Amino acid sequence: MTEAHHPLTDFIEYSEQEMLARADKNYAEVKRRHSIRKFSDRPIAKAIIEKCILAAGTAPNGANHQPWHFVAINSPEIKALIRHEAEALEQAFYAGRAGEEWLDALKPLGTNADKPYLEHAPWLIAIFSKKRTEEEGEQKTNYYVHESVGIATGFLIQALHHAGLGTLTHTPKPMSFLSKVCGRDSSNERPYMLIVAGYPSEEATVPEHALQKKSLADISDFI
Repeated sequence: MTEAHHPLTDFIEYSEQEMLARADKNYAEVKRRHSIRKFSDRPIAKAIIEKCILAAGTAPNGANHQPWHFVAINSPEIKALIRHEAEALEQAFYAGRAGEEWLDALKPLGTNADKPYLEHAPWLIAIFSKKRTEEEGEQKTNYYVHESVGIATGFLIQALHHAGLGTLTHTPKPMSFLSKVCGRDSSNERPYMLIVAGYPSEEATVPEHALQKKSLADISDFI
């Protein structure tokens, strides 16, 4: 082994009983995470968003190139612009571009082309995947980009939930307008997802359909 390595000093080993208790507690917490579409405009401190993004940046990734970039948006003007651009795409989507099967699948969630939360929620976080990373002035190809950014996105959603915020994943198609709005290099970066974050409003609801989670037997096998 020629590269520098450091001893693992921050791993904490728990008893099996405590491990199960921690797993139960974590499951109970993530079960409370719901995608919501009605947000309060109550402000959220920038420091909270910063810490959640830092947590996302610890995600495992290909060759440790960390092929992601997060743009946290609090500006009312930029949020309004994003809403305008996203709703224009959503109008075409719900007018038939999605196809009947996709639209039928969305009906139980009660979604439509109107996305007021994009303007009303205090924070939007645009996530970009990067084809190349610059290191010491040299451009390096990134590997397992889609997988890496997907894991980091999951870390971010969990961090926001753990901090006490409501979230929604939003993926307008195409999302190329986000590159322009956020001033990102479209030749190297690709919009991956938009996360809406804030306090739920008093009118926030969870569709019955969204509460129907598959059982352990449905989602796993043990060999």
